[in-house]
Amino acid sequence: MSEVFDVVIIGAGPGGYVGAVRAAQLGLKTAVVEKDSTLGGTCLNVGCIPSKALLDSSEHFAQVQHEFADHGIEVSGVKLNLPAMMKRKEKVVADLTGGIKYLFEKNKITSFNGIGKILAPGQVEVQGKDTQVIEAKNIIIGTGSVPVELPFIPFDGKNIVSSTEALCFDKVPTHLIVVGGGAIGLEMGSVWMRLGAKVTVIEFADKICGPMDSQISKDLLRILKKQGMEFMLSTKVTGGSAKGGKVTIDFESVKDGKPGSIEGDKVLIAVGRKPFTQGLGLENVGVKTDERGFVLIDDHFQTSVPGIYAMGDVVGGAMLAHKAEEEGVAIAEILAGHSGHVNYNTVPSVIYTWPEVAGVGQTEDELKAQNIPYNVGSFPFTANGRAKAMNCTDGKVKVLADKNTDQVLGVHIVGPRASDMIAEAVVAMEFYASSEDIARSFHAHPTLAEVMREAALAVDKRARQM
Repeated sequence: MSEVFDVVIIGAGPGGYVGAVRAAQLGLKTAVVEKDSTLGGTCLNVGCIPSKALLDSSEHFAQVQHEFADHGIEVSGVKLNLPAMMKRKEKVVADLTGGIKYLFEKNKITSFNGIGKILAPGQVEVQGKDTQVIEAKNIIIGTGSVPVELPFIPFDGKNIVSSTEALCFDKVPTHLIVVGGGAIGLEMGSVWMRLGAKVTVIEFADKICGPMDSQISKDLLRILKKQGMEFMLSTKVTGGSAKGGKVTIDFESVKDGKPGSIEGDKVLIAVGRKPFTQGLGLENVGVKTDERGFVLIDDHFQTSVPGIYAMGDVVGGAMLAHKAEEEGVAIAEILAGHSGHVNYNTVPSVIYTWPEVAGVGQTEDELKAQNIPYNVGSFPFTANGRAKAMNCTDGKVKVLADKNTDQVLGVHIVGPRASDMIAEAVVAMEFYASSEDIARSFHAHPTLAEVMREAALAVDKRARQM
């Protein structure tokens, strides 16, 4: 009789591998099917991790050129060694993918390399070097997402690229055109701008980072413009072509329809991502999807077919690694008889420009649209001692609290180390804290976190540092 697993997860991204580890911890016999040769999915291999490695490296390069002198550090003859920078990025990725392999071995998780196809509830075909069928009591779909391609400007992998290829340029572009003013476009644009490229961002909307709090969006736009990034907002891309190592992008104004064109040597298309379900066999087993291709699930992550679950980018919502991880853990706990749960009100989002941007909960725009009475407190990094010592004073912290109960409804940050600072707000919201709770809690001095406390104090109009 063939081996039967308690759970088989298709996809070894953040949701898949973290969910697998949790399932194994709970005593479930667990297997993972991954089409790529390394574990970790898009995030670890061609997304979150390599992009952050390049962001950090490029930030160091920019600091040496433009900021060290303010600290009394004189440096001359600074050169960019792009191959070495790329080699470091690849080592970071390799170390972490190896770490996941170790976790699988430690937790006795069986790994299959190949394309997973659901043949029936409880049966997954692994199409790899040797095609085989594995059986499981439960199947979890965690196949993630892929970049959206514009039909009139298809990727060519060289001059018209997705975020994957933008991580691997062999030389710094002279002029990088970024189509899409969201997190991916701004992060990759920041990398290459710091390394010497002219960067122009074309965005259909009248603001960058659409879902972001409007005030924070305006602050970030101002800061990035000051750094040298150029923006064309309210601009619709209508076509494009590549010839002789150059790319021409055609556009028109959203406001008046006026046409135009712009030329660069690289174009990054960063207009979003879509669920990846190719070859999964969903239609054959009756797993329902919506009109955009996202897998439909109930409140317990189960699809329209009993015993088949789904999580992460493939089910929609925030396309974030940490959201997928929590869904993977929740499904594992449900399958083990526990009460798995994800609080979607406290999923933080981060954009790793410099300064960084982070937010959790509702934005001021959303509260206004829903007619929810609120108070707002904000405090700038310019008045913070640690920020001044670091020479990183751009930005602010903004706290939104219910006008009647003072419960924290949202926190939004643009500033140094916002990605680390947002964790305090997430915990506060998870425990239904008030702005007063944050305001009365010790925050060590001198730290950037003091700006969070001052913003919370400002909700009640009693900030003390300005």
